[in-house]
Amino acid sequence: MAIPYNKRTHRNGELRAENAGQTVRLVGWVASYRDHGGMVFIDLRDREGITQVKFNPETDPQAHALARTLRNEDCIAVEGQVALRGTNINPKLPTGEIEVEGRAVDLLSKSDPTPFEIDDFTKANEDLRLQYRFLDLRRPAIQKVLRLRHDIAKAVRDYFDAQGFLEIETPVLTKSTPEGARDYLVPSRVQPGSFFALPQSPQLFKQLFMIGGCDRYAQIVRCFRDEDLRADRQPEFTQIDVEMAFVQMEDVMEAVEGCVAGMFRVAKGIDVPRPFPRISYSESMDRFGIDRPDMRFGLELRDVTDVVRDCGFQVFSNAVQSGGVVKCLVVKTSEGADRLTRKITDGLTEELKGIGAGGMPVTKVVSGTNGLEFSTGVAKFVQPVCEPLCRQAGAGPGDFLFFGAGKYGDVCKHLHHARTRLIEILELKPSTEWNLLWVVDFPMFEWDDTEKRYFSTHHPFTAPRDEDVDRLSTEPDKVRAKAYDLVLNGTEMAGGSIRIHRRDVQQTVFKLLGISEEEAKIKFQFLMEALRFGAPPHGGIAFGLDRWVMLLAGKESLRDVIAYPKTQRAVCPLTEAPGPVSDDQLRELGIDLRPEVRARLEEKAASAQQTVHRAHDEEQ
Repeated sequence: MAIPYNKRTHRNGELRAENAGQTVRLVGWVASYRDHGGMVFIDLRDREGITQVKFNPETDPQAHALARTLRNEDCIAVEGQVALRGTNINPKLPTGEIEVEGRAVDLLSKSDPTPFEIDDFTKANEDLRLQYRFLDLRRPAIQKVLRLRHDIAKAVRDYFDAQGFLEIETPVLTKSTPEGARDYLVPSRVQPGSFFALPQSPQLFKQLFMIGGCDRYAQIVRCFRDEDLRADRQPEFTQIDVEMAFVQMEDVMEAVEGCVAGMFRVAKGIDVPRPFPRISYSESMDRFGIDRPDMRFGLELRDVTDVVRDCGFQVFSNAVQSGGVVKCLVVKTSEGADRLTRKITDGLTEELKGIGAGGMPVTKVVSGTNGLEFSTGVAKFVQPVCEPLCRQAGAGPGDFLFFGAGKYGDVCKHLHHARTRLIEILELKPSTEWNLLWVVDFPMFEWDDTEKRYFSTHHPFTAPRDEDVDRLSTEPDKVRAKAYDLVLNGTEMAGGSIRIHRRDVQQTVFKLLGISEEEAKIKFQFLMEALRFGAPPHGGIAFGLDRWVMLLAGKESLRDVIAYPKTQRAVCPLTEAPGPVSDDQLRELGIDLRPEVRARLEEKAASAQQTVHRAHDEEQ
């Protein structure tokens, strides 16, 4: 029987006990098929959920006969009456109190056997699921994440609209200004030898919006970066991009906090406390060894340089004499210090050697006959300063002390790694589920010993703090930026700054970064030109929508929250992109492939052809 499938009455997750007796029309896919002694049961699935449909051979023989031919993932339309399930309620389903007694069924499309089970417990590997992503998308877990992503994006748009922001589109084909990750380049056919770049960020365009009088801008925008991939990286990603004119840091941060609070209400149904705490870059490094701290745990770093400088331990004295520091982190008995075995501490030391540390001195505090003493590890070297060291570190009997000695940056890096691993090893419980905070007062520049020049800590358009402007030419290493990062549970979730709106300051910064006037003209001429015409003070921020959805959905990879993601090799298994193009297309673009590249492509094409032939022979 042909059923008008475009006239469905309900989604498959909507029916409840109060719908009993109603005649309904449903569509979707067969999630499961069961034949119980002649009675056929179908779980019908769409994006909203599952409804059980029952076909009785006695009351509806024609519908029952067709139902017996159905199998998983067949696409069907069903018409029937809603009935209560009595004592056979399925508490796992929102629709578990009812079922639909099928009076008619229409097979809209037959499905071949699927390469993996379409359920949330499938054991199929990720590559296979991404190759058949259109099937993977049918799984309820994926549908739930896509719905959450939609709800979060809508909340973001609604919030910024209510705050007077305009959503304005920025170009996708733009100019290459490589200042970080590699650009994705697009050759121009009409300008042979010239290339567009896909935007890594709309940074310069949104600044021009402010100079153009748009005042408040917010866009959910696609960005592209040709960089090595990790679980939290994708070559194309979605960014929430914001810019405001006539503002200072506090104004941008307040606006962002309102947006983030809205996302939490939608995703988690909770109100996060505001304003978010703030911590300076220097304090963050001093206490946690990193500029994106997870403050839900203890194990804070303590500077003990002054206490141990004359203790006689050569590792420490050498570090101090060369201008370095000595820091330690304390694992207290309340944090599981009694579970730290020699095997664990030795293993952690070897890990640190693997990331460049010379080792990790360790000792334990015990109660002695004359007060506190050290036991194991480097105890004999630091025993002379036991009392002041324990006082400085806040350590008591049973606590372990892990040390780092050397250059400040190296010590912070190594002890942060140790802190992270100890949290995992000891299975420490966080003090709260969500830890939102701002990190501010970043250094404006970082010195690179290899290239012997300064680099921007954020980007070259970040403004210096007003009181540090005069230091640009004399003490650039002491200049602090009007920059701010939003951190959630130890993950950087957003980064922004107040921008340079004065042309002379921007020229000074370019010069400091080794960008000549000629190079600046080539790369940033349109910005420098715009700064001549009354640019207002302005600032903004950007945060990755994909990463927010990933954390709020409790997922571990961005690929779990993007409809059509790339693999870690930046490949789309579904479409097999990127792929070769014809010689005619290359000629039109004025591109000639190197011989070794062409040979590799030809070898790959031949291998693919052999695979096709083998598959054909197997079918025969």
